[in-house]
Amino acid sequence: MSPAKATASKQRLVSVTLDDESIGRSSPDIDHERAVAIYDLLEQNHFAPVGHDGGPYALHLSVNDNRLVFDIRLDDGTPVMAHLFSLSPLRRIVKDYYMICDSYYAAIRTATPDKIEAIDMGRRGIHNEGSTILMERLKDKVTLDIDTARRLFTLICVLHWKG
Repeated sequence: MSPAKATASKQRLVSVTLDDESIGRSSPDIDHERAVAIYDLLEQNHFAPVGHDGGPYALHLSVNDNRLVFDIRLDDGTPVMAHLFSLSPLRRIVKDYYMICDSYYAAIRTATPDKIEAIDMGRRGIHNEGSTILMERLKDKVTLDIDTARRLFTLICVLHWKG
């Protein structure tokens, strides 16, 4: 394996856990959505804490006083960094995302394919906007690719989905 590929294979998440106390219990459907979001994130990602050459990484997410906590460790549990950031910049976009997802799921049952496609395009646009905001908020702490940011944004949305 080339040195570049070896480094790239280390700059990734191999586990993601959620703090049950800050997230709380939810319905089986929401638990399933969280599991799918984590699975998708772990399948393919680029995650590299700035200034750290190690990896692969384990990420523990929790919420503390309206702050999202990224507790980043090596896969053996060795602490790398903890990053806290306010959820306020994401609040509006998450709310918009929930609203358009509700519209999308309602449309699937009754709307024409053109209407469903239009709503889905809007949903993807809002998802991209949330992912970009997340990347911007993390840029000085963690390097992500857009696909990883999209998957993390999905997970953050699912974490707060009350059903």
